[in-house]
Amino acid sequence: MFKHLFWRLREDIGVVFDRDPAARTVFEVLTTYPGLHAILVHRVTHRLWGWGLKWLARFLAHLGRWLTGVEIHPGATLGRRVFIDHGMGVVIGETAEIGDDCTLYHGVTLGGTSWQKGKRHPTLGKGVIIGAGAKVLGPITLGAGAKVGSNAVVVKDVPAGATAVGIPARILDEQPLPQGATATPFSAYAVSADMNDPMVKAVHGLINHSVSADERINWIMAELVRLGGSPEAQQEIADRFDPEYLNRIVD
Repeated sequence: MFKHLFWRLREDIGVVFDRDPAARTVFEVLTTYPGLHAILVHRVTHRLWGWGLKWLARFLAHLGRWLTGVEIHPGATLGRRVFIDHGMGVVIGETAEIGDDCTLYHGVTLGGTSWQKGKRHPTLGKGVIIGAGAKVLGPITLGAGAKVGSNAVVVKDVPAGATAVGIPARILDEQPLPQGATATPFSAYAVSADMNDPMVKAVHGLINHSVSADERINWIMAELVRLGGSPEAQQEIADRFDPEYLNRIVD
């Protein structure tokens, strides 16, 4: 048993070094990382919860929240190598299920949307990343390798490998993996500079369409003048916009 606990602790420490470049020594990680402390406390409270010692489990979880700023209900299920970075403000509900190798940043909520008993919190597949301040609400499922951008509000399932951003969250277009890659690369806070946002693409499309419409209107005006129409009687488009400028601010 003690050997098993030692190997689990070794895994938990190792994952901190894998995902946080600020980590320097094992002693530093053991003594100053509240996310690690919260997970260790949860291991105890979850076991007590399973033994039917509900009050004691809740009381120890309460003390753990006071010490770490992370609230994990003793009934929640956490997999192996789960990493809670910074930790402050993280809330994980009773029926939440977190798979192996998941990463949660500060301010994340895995919350319920119903007062009914039963499953009411999210299920996270293997390797899910949830950015700071994101809220994942209800008995929904985030597939393996899914990412949730910072401050997003997710109320619907997210497919495996997809990225959800915004309020309410929308799914970004999938990007092909780099040549030779076999898995989606790790993205801190679940965001990257080359996200393929369909909303941004739609705005670019509207800007390009407006430019095309302006060109057709100008052609019609020129034809009217050529055919003898009075240019003074026609309304010139006074409020022209700069499409290049708009495309820059949308990106």
